[in-house]
Amino acid sequence: MEKSNDSSEYGFILVGFSDRPRLELVLFMVNFTLYSVAVLGNSTIILVCIFDPRLHTPMYFFLANLSFLDLCFSTSCIPQMLVNLWGPDKTISYAGCAVQLFSFLCVGSVECILLAVMAYDRFAAVCRPLHYLVIVHPQLCLRLVAVAWGSGLANAIVMSPLAMTLSRCGRRRVNHFLCEMPALIKMACVDARAVEMLAFTFAILIVLLPLALILVSYGRIAAAVLKIQSAAGRRKAFNTCSSHLTVVSLFYGSIIYMYMQPGNSASQDQGKFLTLFYNLVTPMLNPLIYTLRNKEVKGALKRVLGRQP
Repeated sequence: MEKSNDSSEYGFILVGFSDRPRLELVLFMVNFTLYSVAVLGNSTIILVCIFDPRLHTPMYFFLANLSFLDLCFSTSCIPQMLVNLWGPDKTISYAGCAVQLFSFLCVGSVECILLAVMAYDRFAAVCRPLHYLVIVHPQLCLRLVAVAWGSGLANAIVMSPLAMTLSRCGRRRVNHFLCEMPALIKMACVDARAVEMLAFTFAILIVLLPLALILVSYGRIAAAVLKIQSAAGRRKAFNTCSSHLTVVSLFYGSIIYMYMQPGNSASQDQGKFLTLFYNLVTPMLNPLIYTLRNKEVKGALKRVLGRQP
């Protein structure tokens, strides 16, 4: 392949929603608003968890990490998308695409595993309340987060170079608003089945395995809650898990629904909106879910703002 046809020299064109110019302006305003709320909300959660000593517990340590991941997840692609929506230039450099893909794969993988870790934390809190702080001790928390980040980095380090170095015979148009791995693989003009199989293997380990652990944890939690005699006790156990269960449903629900769609043009457009949902809407909703449904976080917010002793 000649260098003149190499996308590493000329970069890529993110098609996104360029076939709908009127929609682009609406999407710019909506996405800018949602991104601003996501940044403000997740930054607030992180600062509250740091500065309020009453929130220095395993649950809020994981929550602060989730908020940090949500910030990184949205920031990995939304600013570039806003630039592309605002003007006629839809290009992204080869290096910019590589960084975006690496960040997207890494942070998305870490979040999948962290949600499983948080489910285990809720299992320990509900099913082993008297031994909770012994089971989920600070060293274990750090190790679990380190495993999540290590797994995400391993996925990104392996898959990003494979996806970026596939021969594309001069093709530069990415049918998405970000450098997503399936879209980049579809552009290849060579047999990419080996890369697809490796991506599928990582998906099982990083998406489906954590989801299975989440389902097992909540199955055990449900069994324990059904054994609680008092309605107040069941309500307290439900409140302990409801926020995390809502977040898991939003995140995994959109991902599973998107990747179960057939590969026609209608589903590709639908896939763009679903990617936008779990990349922007979910990170924006997470702080609201944890704030509105959690008295401890609301109390911490008031204390940090000086409205409550």
